[in-house]
This record gives sequence, structure tokens and C-alpha cells, in this order.
Amino acid sequence: MNSMSDTPTRAPQCPVHAPADHPAIAPDRVGILLANLGTPDGTDYWSMRRYLNEFLSDKRVVDYSAWLWQPLLQGVILSKRPFTSGAAYKSIWNEEADESPLLTITKSQTEAIRANMAERYGDSVMVDFCMRYGNPSTVSKVREMVEAGCRRILFFPLYPHYAGATSATANDQFFRALMKEKWQPIARVVEPYFEDPAYIDALAQSIERAYAAAETKPEILVCSYHGVPERYLREGDPYHCQCQKTTRLLKERLGWDDTQIKTTFQSRFGPEEWLKPYTVEEVARLAKEDGKTNIAVCAPAFSADCIETLEEINEEIKESFEEAGGEHFTYIPCLNDDAAHIHALCGVIDRNLTGWVHTE
Repeated sequence: MNSMSDTPTRAPQCPVHAPADHPAIAPDRVGILLANLGTPDGTDYWSMRRYLNEFLSDKRVVDYSAWLWQPLLQGVILSKRPFTSGAAYKSIWNEEADESPLLTITKSQTEAIRANMAERYGDSVMVDFCMRYGNPSTVSKVREMVEAGCRRILFFPLYPHYAGATSATANDQFFRALMKEKWQPIARVVEPYFEDPAYIDALAQSIERAYAAAETKPEILVCSYHGVPERYLREGDPYHCQCQKTTRLLKERLGWDDTQIKTTFQSRFGPEEWLKPYTVEEVARLAKEDGKTNIAVCAPAFSADCIETLEEINEEIKESFEEAGGEHFTYIPCLNDDAAHIHALCGVIDRNLTGWVHTE
């Protein structure tokens, strides 16, 4: 597909040689659709209930039988949890923009990637974002891209690591959106980038900056990844292995040994055993048993800061560490819209656009 930056207009036009009454068609473009987990529209009870209902009704997230799970979800859980989750979101809410930090950051990432793609490919590409749960929905953004002439769409779940409850459910929703289209675009899905050298380097740079700024150098770095039930690993989900590899590659890039870095998992939900060690327990153990009173925590599995990092890590997990005797707790923010992160994401996109677009 040739660059279309020299096209005088992007407005829909009647195809050449077609009858005058033929429907106007938008010029061909390539869509790049970024996807993240999602966000409630507000912190009030009903906004939280709608969001949690959609999230917790996803079979990729909670795969129990509907006859067992739905009565529990619609009854006890959705009667109480919107209040506690709403309070947690309220503690981190972007009041100025009246939106969650995840939405604010995803917008900023999208703008940066859009600018980069426009510089490289002109207006032959269209960059936007969607959320798996909440707004803007995947279905609405696919519809917008098709209407704008996107005959090809590159779908990019913003998860470095593959997991059924993140990457797969985002892909599921994208494919469901495609099923609604009369003229279905050609589609590609970006694979996980957990071992991408530019991503590892961006992580390392963020850690080096945090360590350089710390008054006292942390004794150990805890890489806290979002957890999943341990059963998923036995059933073939590669998430655990990919997380371990990211930690190893990060350790090698930093030139550290095994005593300086550790992998843990957070956000346990429900009665099952989840991937271990649990971050909230491990930071307490580090303080109480190992005498580590100065630690740093980062969250490599999150492309943007969100409720699990800003509230869970920087409040709940920090409190667990301090109550066990810890003194200095440094949370290293997610990569967000950091220039090195945007560079890494654009590199992933460029590789996946091969054969679809050409540089100016």
C-alpha cells in the first residue's frame, strides 16, 4: 500500500469508473488500534457496578460455570464491591479531567504514537485506542476505523505478556467487533513484546533513573506482575514463563545478580491458589525475615499506571512492607508515555506493519 500523504482529500468519493449513484467510499487507510483493559466512567456506585459486571462476567477472567458464578456475582459481589472499588478509584482519580489515570495515560500514549506514525507514514494510517471494558469500546472504535476507510487494522493489546485474561479477551472482543462489519477489514494482531530489547531497555532506564534519584539505594527490586490462578499455568497459559523471562532479561540488562531482583505476583482474587510469591506477603517477608528495610517495586506487566499500581502497590503493598518493619519504599512508575517506551511500542508497530505501508 502506497503512502497517501499526497492525496488532496480524505473525504469519501465515488470509485473511478463506477456509476454516479454508487455509494461514496473512503480512501484506503491502515488502522492501528491500541487496546487496554478498561476503566469505569466514574467512581459512583452505578458506574462501578456496570464496569465490574462487564469485567467479572468475562469468562476469560472468571471461568467458573455461569450457573454457579452469576448468582454470586449479581448478588453479594455487585452489591458490595462497587462501594470499595469506587473508594479505591476515588483515591487516584484524575479530578481535573474527571477520568481514571489509565484513561489519561492511554490518551497520551495514543497521541505520541499517532504523531510518530504520521511522521513516518503520513495520513495513510489512523491511530486510535479502545478499552476491553467500559469506554471507548472496541466495537465503537472498529466501526469508526471502517467508516474512515481502514481496509486493514493492526490490533495492539498493550500487554507486554500474553495471558488469557488480558491479551486473549482483548483479541476476542476485537474479533467480535469484526463480525459486525459488512465489509470486514483484513486484520493482524500484535504478539506479546515481553522480550523486546527496546522494551527491556526502557524498563532498565526507568529503574536506573529511580535508583539514581533515591537518597539511599534500594537493597532489592521487586518486579510485581499481575497474578493469575496457578491452574492457568498448568492448563497451558504462558504468562508465568514470560514474566520470569522479562525479569531475567531486565537483570541481565542492568548487570545485576539474583540477590538484587525478585519476581512476585499481585491482585489475587477468589479462593484459588494464584501464582506465587504474592507481592503483599513477600514485601513483608523481605522486611521481617531478610531485614530488607529499603526496597523498590516496579510493575513490568502494566503499560500504564492504573488502580493496581497507584492504589494497590503504592498504598496496600507499601503498607504491608512498612507494618513489617520496612522503612523506605520506592514505587517506580510504569513506563506510561515515557519517550523510550513510545519508541519501543512504535518499533513493535513498525514490524507488524510490514508490507502494509511504506515510509515517506
